[in-house]
Amino acid sequence: MDSATLPVYAPPPLYPLDYVHVDGTIIVVIKPAGLLSVPGRGEEKQDCLLARVRLDYPDALTVHRLDMDTSGLIVFARGAAAQRDLSTAFQNRHVHKRYIAVVHGCVNENAGRVEAPMIVDWPNRPRQKIDFVHGRPALSLYRVLQRETGYTRLELEPVTGRSHQLRVHMLRLGHPIIGDGLYAPSPVRMLADRMLLHATELRFVHPVDSMPLSFSSVPPF
Repeated sequence: MDSATLPVYAPPPLYPLDYVHVDGTIIVVIKPAGLLSVPGRGEEKQDCLLARVRLDYPDALTVHRLDMDTSGLIVFARGAAAQRDLSTAFQNRHVHKRYIAVVHGCVNENAGRVEAPMIVDWPNRPRQKIDFVHGRPALSLYRVLQRETGYTRLELEPVTGRSHQLRVHMLRLGHPIIGDGLYAPSPVRMLADRMLLHATELRFVHPVDSMPLSFSSVPPF
């Protein structure tokens, strides 16, 4: 892919992070759009949410990630035992995740599902693609929250956790996410100065005391 077609973000300023919950085992924080979750390759990609969280909590460890273009709730573990337990919960689909997205066009069905296997598009990395022969199973659920002229606000639930899953599945549905610099056509990409996708809800069981936890975040769009 021509680099000129990719969105260009200024890194979010080093303002105090928006912590939702902190205890001796977990950290839940809101990631701003335009910031990597973890370091990338190269010196210019070392600024990330993990590095910023570690300025406050040096023992923070990665459990899951959000795309750079996505904002919203993300959880870090404090210590190897918590990281192992939370990672297992994510792998076993014991973590409930919901997103809010604004997609292009009018989604006619009030609710539905997109079930289409995915695989990395190697010549065009980091893009992913639908592949019914070699792809890994991928399932996304959607529900219409609001319809307006030219766009629809959706609640999305990724049942599986493939890279770029919601972005690719919304494209397959025929309604790319507004502002998506990788998958939306140029006119749809230019409708917003960021991708309109936000991780709005996380629910899981605390790895130490087994208490059910629920966190929510209102999208900034």
